[in-house]
Amino acid sequence: MGTREDILGAAARIMRTQGYARATTKEIARAAGFSEAALYKHFQDKTEIFLRVLEEQLPGLAPVLDRLDGRVGTGDVRRNLEEVVATAVEFYTDSFPIAASVFSSQELLSAHRDRLRELGTGGPHAPQVLLARYLEAEQRLGRIDPSADPAAMAQLLLGACFQQAFLAAFSGDPAGREQRADLARRLVGGVLGATLGGAGG
Repeated sequence: MGTREDILGAAARIMRTQGYARATTKEIARAAGFSEAALYKHFQDKTEIFLRVLEEQLPGLAPVLDRLDGRVGTGDVRRNLEEVVATAVEFYTDSFPIAASVFSSQELLSAHRDRLRELGTGGPHAPQVLLARYLEAEQRLGRIDPSADPAAMAQLLLGACFQQAFLAAFSGDPAGREQRADLARRLVGGVLGATLGGAGG
C-alpha cells in the first residue's frame, strides 16, 4: 500500500476503536508510521479523512447506489433493492461506531456539519435521495405502483438498515452475509408489498 492508503487504513482502525473525536490527525499519522506533515500532503483535514474512510475503507454503498441509474427499467426491481439493502446494512454496521462519535458533542457535530458544507458533499441524506430517485424513475416506467411514495419507501428501507446497524453495535453481534441477504429479502418484500406494477419483474 502507499502512504495515502496506509493513512486511511490507520484512520479506519482508530475511528472504529476510539471514535471520531479521539482520532486526531497526529494519532492517525503516528499509527500509520508517518509524520503529521505527510498526512497533510494527502488530506486537508480530519473531516476529509473521515469521508474517504467511509468511501474507500468500508463496504461500498455509494457505488451500489450510483449504479442504480443504469438499472432503471432493467432487471428485477426487487433484486436491485435487495442488493442496496444488504449493502446498506453492512455499510451502516461498519460505519456506526465511527459516525456515532461525531454526535458526542454539539460543538463537534456543528463543526463537522459546517466542514461537510464547505467540501460540498452530499452528507448522510445522500443515500436516501439517490434511492428515492431510482424508485421514482421505476415508478414512471410503471414498474412500481403509481400510488406508492418513493421517498417514503427509501426512508423506510434505509431507516431499517440503520436500525439494524444500531442493534448490531449494541449487541456486538453483526449480521453475516446470509443474514443480511435474508433481512434484505424481508425488508424489501415488506416495503414493496403490492407496490410493484405488473412489469416489476
